[in-house]
Amino acid sequence: VRVEAGTLRRRDLVTAEVDASVRDATRRNHTATHLLHAALRQVLGTHVKQAGSLVAPDRLRFDFVHFQPVTRDELDRIERIVNEQICRNTPVQTEVRATEDAIADGAMALFGEKYGDRVRVIRIGDFSTELCGGTHLDATGQIGLFKVTHEGAVASGVRRIEAVTGEPALAHVGREEAALRESAGLLKIPPLELPRRLAALLDEQKRLEKQVAQLETKLARTQAQDLVSAAKQVAGVPVLAARLDGLDPDGLRSVVDTLRDRLPSGIILLGSAVDGKVSLVAAVSKDLMKRFPAGRLVQEIAKMVGGGGGGRPDLAQAGGKDPSKLDEALAAVAGWVERTGQG
Repeated sequence: VRVEAGTLRRRDLVTAEVDASVRDATRRNHTATHLLHAALRQVLGTHVKQAGSLVAPDRLRFDFVHFQPVTRDELDRIERIVNEQICRNTPVQTEVRATEDAIADGAMALFGEKYGDRVRVIRIGDFSTELCGGTHLDATGQIGLFKVTHEGAVASGVRRIEAVTGEPALAHVGREEAALRESAGLLKIPPLELPRRLAALLDEQKRLEKQVAQLETKLARTQAQDLVSAAKQVAGVPVLAARLDGLDPDGLRSVVDTLRDRLPSGIILLGSAVDGKVSLVAAVSKDLMKRFPAGRLVQEIAKMVGGGGGGRPDLAQAGGKDPSKLDEALAAVAGWVERTGQG
């Protein structure tokens, strides 16, 4: 098999370029990790200690001791501080020192590292000094750009930040800008007006939802007479169990109040399913509440829809998680009344 020498040289050159690219990307993320560690301590407090890390060519991951989620404002400040250090293009200095002397001068030892009598100290101006045996850049400006992509918990008291630098950071910003432009385009507004317009739309949605709820309650109250006529005699007691989907607990209570006026003696239980959740409201007239406490009734029925609740003998409410069982639960009201009346 004959292979041209020129072909081998070209392949070697490409391989060398790829290796260099991967090495440079790893160095960017490694140096950025040092900047991130210092920024975290500056923003969150000196209790922050490294609890693990990953430095890869395409990203970095940093685990640290902290006891609550990092807020969006804190993440913005951390990101801004790191990028300020990048813009300053501070030289990254490396020196070999006695381990005890380096730590005594304030150099931080990193999690998982094993140190001998002499160590490499990575100093980035007055901003960061750490013991580290890894490869780094010559200056912070070579990082290019630093972007946080994720923050979350990995264990009790341990948080994790993931980030990208260089070209992956630019690509990340590009994707975010594209999403912003696309969202703004749907509303036919400039991208920077998107937060204000979305806030206005959410306020309008809340107003309309409230208006719809009021209309549904009004409609249900006008149907109260039909509901009263649907009451059944169980053990000599008028019992009304009905489903009125779309009403929240306030809406159900409003309808119950109307029904109590039209059914002076009896037991009422109304149920509603909204957004995958069940609401139940029970009312018992004063002449029956000692025999049939509304709180006991609603507790029993709520179990069937995967929930619970309670209240006074004359008025109680509950919630549940299984709307598919609501009809079955309402049908069980008559049986509960019959059993309780016999007891």
